[in-house]
Amino acid sequence: MVSVPFRHTAPPSAGRPSGMRSDRSAVAHRDSAAQPTAAAFMARGGWRRRSVLRLVGTTAVGLPALTALAACAEDDTVHAPDPLAAQEVLARADAAAAQAAIALAPQHQAALTTIATERGAHADALRTEIDRVVGVYGDGTTPVHRTGEVTVPGPDGRPVPVSAVQTPTQPLTIAQLRDQLVRSQQSAAALARTQSGYRAGLLASISAACATEAGVLLS
Repeated sequence: MVSVPFRHTAPPSAGRPSGMRSDRSAVAHRDSAAQPTAAAFMARGGWRRRSVLRLVGTTAVGLPALTALAACAEDDTVHAPDPLAAQEVLARADAAAAQAAIALAPQHQAALTTIATERGAHADALRTEIDRVVGVYGDGTTPVHRTGEVTVPGPDGRPVPVSAVQTPTQPLTIAQLRDQLVRSQQSAAALARTQSGYRAGLLASISAACATEAGVLLS
């Protein structure tokens, strides 16, 4: 990966003694000698990203190596949260709440189990779509993708941090779970109107499922 200075001897020509390096060769030799070696880099405390890219760029395989390093380099950019991230949080919270509610309402176990399963599937579908947008590298690894804080609609409709959406210490009653599902249904429907294509269809389907869960399964 480290370029070795190449000493080139120009053929004899008028006005230049045999064996004298051409001006162009001298410049190339000077520039090559100025390039830092691997030992020099390590002596300075390791391979820094900028220095590695500069060094690799001077080699014959610089372009492929540069591409690989750029792909593996850590991205410090903080991206806006994916719009679907909040819906995933709500879906997992609903699934956990439905499962926990069985303890208080065992007579609704079948309906609550169905709701927990459906909402878990909603969360998984949303996560798959979020990951698809982030993408993966050619070797199958996932890039670093930092995002800002995700917020979800609170009971009063105003956004609250995800940390506020936690499984309550006490299971929800059927009425409380129904209200929670209604809020999830409304949130998914509102977001669907701002999306297009597959995402809009996915959110519309989730909204319809929540409406059925709240209005039919828990009626």
